[in-house]
Amino acid sequence: MTSARHFGTIGVVGAGAYGTALALAAARAGRNVLLWARDGATVAAIDETRIAPRLPGVALPESVSATAELGALAAADAILVTVPTQSLRQVCEGLARALPAGRPAISAAKGIEQTTGLFATQVVAQAWPGSVPAILSGPSFAADIGRGLPTAVTLAADDAELAQALAEALSSPAFRIYHSADPRGVEIGGAAKNVLAIAAGIAIGLGYGESARAALVARGFAELRRFGEAHGAQGETLMGLSGLGDVVLSCASAQSRNFAFGLALGQGRSVAEASGGALAEGAFTASVLARMAKARGIEMPIAEAVAAIIAGGSGVREAVTGLLARPLRAEL
Repeated sequence: MTSARHFGTIGVVGAGAYGTALALAAARAGRNVLLWARDGATVAAIDETRIAPRLPGVALPESVSATAELGALAAADAILVTVPTQSLRQVCEGLARALPAGRPAISAAKGIEQTTGLFATQVVAQAWPGSVPAILSGPSFAADIGRGLPTAVTLAADDAELAQALAEALSSPAFRIYHSADPRGVEIGGAAKNVLAIAAGIAIGLGYGESARAALVARGFAELRRFGEAHGAQGETLMGLSGLGDVVLSCASAQSRNFAFGLALGQGRSVAEASGGALAEGAFTASVLARMAKARGIEMPIAEAVAAIIAGGSGVREAVTGLLARPLRAEL
């Protein structure tokens, strides 16, 4: 079995809040880290101050080095790709040109590619053919990881031994990584929970209260399970950290960008106003999730309602009222 010492250096692509937090987590696990940022100003700021602009107040150890050159990541034994789903293909195409084949490529994206309906590991495999795709997901906020607060997530790859070795290499006392050989289940949980978080935020923004939120979350999770199982995900994965665990976190806290986006929609703001200039992952995922479900005959009324709201085809209050007024039936 591959051991943690084979992953002495970790490359992290993306110096946003979550990428920086994962770089810190890898450093705390004893790895050397190469943190790639798109612009030289971010690299200079990290080199000069040891503080990442997107994760203020958290000092970066000397074992974390910043770079704006993708080619510098050739020194890394595995790559964590922390860009949003809709940017994942372009970034991986750049990595394919810059790096040798054979690197594990661990995506932290939580979404489905809108134009193709592909999941994150499928995008990585297409855009970076020489890589070994894996997925990292679970209930985690960048601020919590950065502060060293206890956090647990899941890392999955088709190769179970590789998933275990990567999980061991990146784990530390406060950042626990469970391993899995069910990448599809892990990435479906991460993608679908964002749509549910938007729905939960809308319900609270409308003033419908905690009981309505609980009902939407419970019924939404039933949708997630139906979708996941139809796509070959394991039920245990969907009930685990990357499924139910992430649903609980994202649907209950305004720290979640998806929940905050839904909250603003429920309070009467437009999609443009609610997004603050950068749409949450779930806003892109909702339409493709609903489309993929319809193609397989999977009933997902909550995902459909969120997609309709974001597309402007349905009013917020009307959509949620319609969900709560659906015909009574046996609970499945």
